[in-house]
Amino acid sequence: MSKRETTPSGLSSPTFAWLGPLSGYAELGTEGYPRAVRRRLTIVNLMAFLIAFFSVVYAAAFAYYDAHAYRQLIAINLLLMVIALFVPLAHRVNDVAAAILIAAIEYAALFLFVRAFGREAGIQINYIIAAAVAFAIYSLSHLRLAVVVMASGLALHLVTLFLYPQEKALFDAEPSLLANLYVSSAVTTFCIIALIVAYAFSVADQARAEADSLLANILPFAIAERLKDKPKERVADSVAEASVLFSDLVGFTELAQRLGAPRIVALLDQIVTEFDRLAARHGVEKIKTIGDGYMAVTGVSLPRDDHLPCLARMALGLPELVDRLSAAHGVDLKIRIGIAMGPVMAGVIGTDKFSYDVWGETVNLASRLESHGLPGEIQVSCAVRDALVEGFVFEAREPIQVKGVGKLETWLLKEERGGTGGAAHL
Repeated sequence: MSKRETTPSGLSSPTFAWLGPLSGYAELGTEGYPRAVRRRLTIVNLMAFLIAFFSVVYAAAFAYYDAHAYRQLIAINLLLMVIALFVPLAHRVNDVAAAILIAAIEYAALFLFVRAFGREAGIQINYIIAAAVAFAIYSLSHLRLAVVVMASGLALHLVTLFLYPQEKALFDAEPSLLANLYVSSAVTTFCIIALIVAYAFSVADQARAEADSLLANILPFAIAERLKDKPKERVADSVAEASVLFSDLVGFTELAQRLGAPRIVALLDQIVTEFDRLAARHGVEKIKTIGDGYMAVTGVSLPRDDHLPCLARMALGLPELVDRLSAAHGVDLKIRIGIAMGPVMAGVIGTDKFSYDVWGETVNLASRLESHGLPGEIQVSCAVRDALVEGFVFEAREPIQVKGVGKLETWLLKEERGGTGGAAHL
């Protein structure tokens, strides 16, 4: 890219916040770039800072041994320090200008130092860093440039190794200085390569964790694990017995028109969030929300013997939860709930924007029980009442006429025996 791309503010948090005060310098000039590019430019800035730091260290070492004899090398190191500190300004040009500048000045400086002290100083070892750093600071989006920089580093390493044996060195340096230069070059090379590899693994682990978290928010845990283990295998299941819940907020459409988008989104977000928490507490799997409608199941992705009692306990907590949130927002909402049990089919559908869904007559029945229910009540089928009658209290309702089904005998779930109603399950 030759021009910086603009991104929404807050796209990424400081990647290197753990560096403390240095994190500010690490992010200089990275504003306005996409998150992935900002990470790369942050690495460039940190490398520039390291170059500046070690340039000062080398200048001080040369001054210690013989400031007059090594004055030119001291001047080169100080110049290198100044250029490195101003590297972040190159980000204003494009996303590779600073990295090219670093490669140019570092390659040139290393060449001069090998020429000055000969190959026994080991300074040419620093060129090996290019093998790892080139891809980190240019990325695969600039693959050709990264390969050129890496190949140039390899060529310079070999050239300086064979072109400047010790007898051709410009300075007759003390053995202790040569030893220090070799050790510092080796340490720098090993540490920087290790840091780059560690950073690459940390970024990969973070990306994998973010992907897993996103997948877990879209799919039930068991289904997400199946997709990760066998991504090409279609997820399609038939479940002999499961429980299905549908809920809907009575009067929500009219309320939405009256309150407007900001307030209604805030209200609905809080309601769904609380529903999700209640579902998780009772081991219930949310399938989807459609507007103010909420669908949840138990015993589908993870078969369990107590699927129906778990769903019933969650349902008992919903009416009072809606009442409490309605009061907090100054509105009057009631929830209508339907529960059915029986065989279902489930699977993942779609490729780009996939989803996990559940189908079957049991699902249709739960939806009809909700739509023909009463505000603030939990309407269930006879099968649900028969399965839970020993542990829960029910109230009979007159048979209702359901389209496609005919007369249907239903019951209203009131509370769990030995409990105190829905409030006990919040």
